[in-house]
Amino acid sequence: MNKKQALILFAHGARDPRWAIPFERLADRARIKRPDVSISLAFLELMEPRLTAVVTELVQSGHEKFSIVPVFLGQGGHVLRDLPPLITELRERFPQIEITLSHAVGEDESVQESIADYCLRTIAD
Repeated sequence: MNKKQALILFAHGARDPRWAIPFERLADRARIKRPDVSISLAFLELMEPRLTAVVTELVQSGHEKFSIVPVFLGQGGHVLRDLPPLITELRERFPQIEITLSHAVGEDESVQESIADYCLRTIAD
């Protein structure tokens, strides 16, 4: 039997609610491409929902396999220092689930290529 899968896009959070709009659009794009996977946003701080709340809700609805993708440009302090203890806590609280933690999205070559292309499109010919 296939395990019920969830993808969680993990972002920093900000005081201004408008900051979350691009992340919400990213989650919407992913949902369109993979309607068979539960796709959620979670935030480190300043915004809701937090990672623990999202995972708890998904576990309660039968999800067993989680892919967590830090939607950060690099592997900075939040990804390297703040996120691992949250993952450890979730694994201890829910030993029956599988959690895969990806590198920061900005570390991916295809993401860097897309960002470079965008930057270059801003140059007037």
